[in-house]
Amino acid sequence: MNPVDLRLYGIIDPERTSGRDPVALVRQAVAGGATLIQYRDKHAEGHRLVELARALQEALKDTGVPLLINDRVDVALASGADGVHLGQDDMHPADARRLLGSSAIIGLTLKTLEQADELAGLPVDYSCIGGVFATFSKNNPSPPIGIEGLAGILTRVRHSGGLPVGAIAGIDASNAGAVMSAGVDGLAVISALFMAPDPRAQAQQLRQIVDQQLTSRRAVA
Repeated sequence: MNPVDLRLYGIIDPERTSGRDPVALVRQAVAGGATLIQYRDKHAEGHRLVELARALQEALKDTGVPLLINDRVDVALASGADGVHLGQDDMHPADARRLLGSSAIIGLTLKTLEQADELAGLPVDYSCIGGVFATFSKNNPSPPIGIEGLAGILTRVRHSGGLPVGAIAGIDASNAGAVMSAGVDGLAVISALFMAPDPRAQAQQLRQIVDQQLTSRRAVA
């Protein structure tokens, strides 16, 4: 298992940037405390995906913050990204691992208790549970699971092993504390971070919430 810092997982989607440069926004988010970046684009053609992925990878060089590609193992390979994040309908994690190698970071989205039970034994480095709240960042036919649903799935994930677990969908500074209180290791944020007027300041605010929760959790333990 590769170590993954999920405290503030920024997901950059060119459709959720208010028309601004994704590379510049990612630089700002990392300067504010983002610990992991995912590039997600459901509509761009392959050459554009690789081109922007390479630009993002260059921007993150020497920061220590990994770049993951949403869904597309081929784009991760071509761009030299650090790994991929997979949904339940994407390539199986075992196939992605064979293609990307042992050092790549592979994440997986979980939405149900059954998927949480199946996590054990999969060659992934972390999981993200979603969608916690309603979101405009992705078409999701399933209703939000809320904090209670998040906590239930998280309990099952913890029984499957010690992988880091994040939460995703509709998370912002107003509800980040409640999400962290469910016991996750970090937050995956799209619009609240990259559509904010000042992504750096927003990242700092979210990191403060996350770090305070984690510090309190360790003190109780």
